[in-house]
Amino acid sequence: MSRIGNNPIAVPEGVSVEVGENLVTVIGKLGELTQDFSAVSIKVEDGQVWVTRPSDSKEHKAKHGLYRSLVLNMVEGVSKGWTKELELVGVGYRASNQGQKLELALGFSHNIVLNLASEVKIETISEKGKNPVIKLMSFDKQLVGQVAAKIRSFRKPEPYKGKGIKFVGEELRRKAGKSA
Repeated sequence: MSRIGNNPIAVPEGVSVEVGENLVTVIGKLGELTQDFSAVSIKVEDGQVWVTRPSDSKEHKAKHGLYRSLVLNMVEGVSKGWTKELELVGVGYRASNQGQKLELALGFSHNIVLNLASEVKIETISEKGKNPVIKLMSFDKQLVGQVAAKIRSFRKPEPYKGKGIKFVGEELRRKAGKSA
């Protein structure tokens, strides 16, 4: 029994869900998302989306909760959107953006310039006395997570001082330095 897969997905006002042959499309005020699916059936009735599986085989059980979560993320994305915030910890680490171009100064010999997809909105916040923050917003949860992971990969937080790019609210495992 899938606890997640059996729950219905409530469709909010202004969002439409269309199910075709092995393709589900969700359209809302922020954008449009599509997802292929297999091994399950998806139907829309009375403002709710139901994901059902044809049998209790291992493959069907595995994909039941997966596709229900993917459709839920699509519905939430086109209605509210998804946000990720990254914090730059380190002396001299800076972030700035012009449109869809993000420029990072992370202690390397040259600045890193990253061109972002048009679906991702970016905002950089630099306040005096606080670490710079990069705020990513999009209706596609997978895309905003992938972009955030790409930015974080340029300078992962190190375990001794915690310098690097980390997610806001992320707990880092710190190590003790040399003991004299």
